[in-house]
Amino acid sequence: QVQLVESGGGLVQAGGSLRLSCAASGSSFVINVMGWYRQAPGKQRELVASISSGSSTNVADAVKGRFTISRDKAKNTENTVYLQMNSLKPEDTAVYYCNAISSGRNFWGQGTQVTVSS
Repeated sequence: QVQLVESGGGLVQAGGSLRLSCAASGSSFVINVMGWYRQAPGKQRELVASISSGSSTNVADAVKGRFTISRDKAKNTENTVYLQMNSLKPEDTAVYYCNAISSGRNFWGQGTQVTVSS
């Protein structure tokens, strides 16, 4: 079982920045991909960005050039992923969920609210 703990959400004005963090824990697991999804009210959950164990990234067009995903490289913290969000827009407002894929199974964090005011 993989547990994901997120932090870093909050309220920010348009044009501002936030950094989300997600730390994975559990025993005897290998995480292949970690990423961030978001879900706005009345909308489906969508991929924001993901990063593989080999550091290949996939970033949604809506946030490309503004958001950056990264992953710790140190051995004891390699299952920690960050989402640096710059030039935030009101349409970025959503609950952001951390996701991890391990042995073909999806694991989710509890979600963190990001609100961007205009």
